[in-house]
Amino acid sequence: MAERVDNLVARLRKGIGKTLETLRSLSDEQWQTILYEEPCPWTVRDMLAHLLSTEEGLARIAQNVAAGGPGAPQGFDYDDFNAEEQVRLAGIPPEKLLADLADAREATIAWVATLDDAELDRMGYHPALGKVTLEALINAIHGHQLMHMRDLQALSRS
Repeated sequence: MAERVDNLVARLRKGIGKTLETLRSLSDEQWQTILYEEPCPWTVRDMLAHLLSTEEGLARIAQNVAAGGPGAPQGFDYDDFNAEEQVRLAGIPPEKLLADLADAREATIAWVATLDDAELDRMGYHPALGKVTLEALINAIHGHQLMHMRDLQALSRS
C-alpha cells in the first residue's frame, strides 16, 4: 500500500476502535439520553444509527468518485437523507447497530486499502463539503464520526 493509503487505513481503524470502545461502555439509560435537540431530538442511539447510515452512504459516494463518477448528486439534501435513515433504522437495538457499524467500517477499510494515489487525487462532491479529492472525502468519513464522538464526550462531561 502507498503511504497515503496506509495513513487513511490507520486513521479509519483507530477511529472505529475508539468509537466502538466508547459506545460499548454505555448503559441502557445513556443510550436514551438526548444528544441533539435540533433539527429534532436525537438520542445517543439515534446518533449511532446516523453514524452507520453515514458510513455506508459516504462509502458509496467515495466509491463512485474512485470509479470516475461525480460523487454526491448536486442538490443532495443531507437533512432529508438523515431523516429518512432515522426512520429506516428505527427500532434496531444499539448492539446490532454497533455490529453493523463495525462491519461497515471494515468494508470501508478493505476498499480503501485497494486504492492508489491517482485515485485518491480524483475530485468529487461530498454532500456537505462540496468538491473535494477522494482522499479528503475518505478523511471526512473519519472526521464526521470524530465530531459526533466529541459531542458525546462533551455531553458526558456536562
